[in-house]
Amino acid sequence: MIFSKYPDYKDLRVLDLFAGTGSFGLECLSRGAEWVDFVEFANQAIAVLLLNIAKLNCSDQCHIHRRRVEQYLAKADHLYDVIFLDPPYDKGLVEKCLDLIFAGDMLKPEGIVIVEHSAKERIPDRWLPRLIDTRAGKITSFSIFGSAETGPDQ
Repeated sequence: MIFSKYPDYKDLRVLDLFAGTGSFGLECLSRGAEWVDFVEFANQAIAVLLLNIAKLNCSDQCHIHRRRVEQYLAKADHLYDVIFLDPPYDKGLVEKCLDLIFAGDMLKPEGIVIVEHSAKERIPDRWLPRLIDTRAGKITSFSIFGSAETGPDQ
């Protein structure tokens, strides 16, 4: 769904949070992204991510940050075109991470945050004015936010 809606990543800077094996960020690189920062804490996931980066020979276009996502977001000093957030489901991490992303003004002016989350987890009302699109499934939902409020008065 994400790559059919947003197929072009040419020259974009991407942040892949809770990166796991890096599939989202690596796909962005294959679609022309300039740079990807991967944030992951689990050793097993990082080991697979390192192998995937080596197989694709793209280590000069990305960096792995072995940290907890909340720690990274609290100190991040880069602006991103795309932030992908795929936290463990139903742990309250969507709200915490959105708070840190928007409080830290981490998006470029036309940037987006793509959130993959449990269909049961609701987006806090305070971030709804930034909501661009949402796709709800039975188990998984996607919510896409803009860098600024996109409501009718904007």
